Amino acid sequence: MRFDTKIAVIVRTDLADWQKLNVTAFLSSGVAHATDEIVGKPYEDATGNAYLPMFREPVLVYAADAPTLSRTHARGLSRGLPMALYTDELFGTNNEDDNRAAVRAVEADALDLVGLAVYGPRNQVDKVTRGLRLHG
Repeated sequence: MRFDTKIAVIVRTDLADWQKLNVTAFLSSGVAHATDEIVGKPYEDATGNAYLPMFREPVLVYAADAPTLSRTHARGLSRGLPMALYTDELFGTNNEDDNRAAVRAVEADALDLVGLAVYGPRNQVDKVTRGLRLHG
C-alpha cells in the first residue's frame, strides 16, 4: 500500500549504535503526535492480550553526516513540515525541561543535530530527504 504521507527519520552516521537506536526511538515518539491519523488501532493476540497501537505506515530511516543533516533540517523548515529533532546536547540532559532548554538556547542554523524526523505529504518529504541513503 502506498500512503499519501511519509515518515522519515534521519540519523547522523558518526553516532554509536546505541545512540542511533535511542535517537530513532525518541524521534519516532515525536512523530506519533503529528496527527490523530498517524497511529493505527491497538493490537490484540488470540489469547486476548492487548498491545499498543503503532504507526499505520512504514518509517524510513536514513543516514547522513552532520552537514547533510543540517541541510535536511533547513529544507524541512523551509517547507513548514512537522519535525522532531535531537541535538547532541540532549545526550547529557536528564529531563524534558532541560531538553527543551538546551534546544531553545541555540539558533536553528547552529543546532548540533544528531537526528531529525520529518512527517508530511509524500512528495514534500521526498524533496526534503532527496539525496539521502537509507540507513543500514
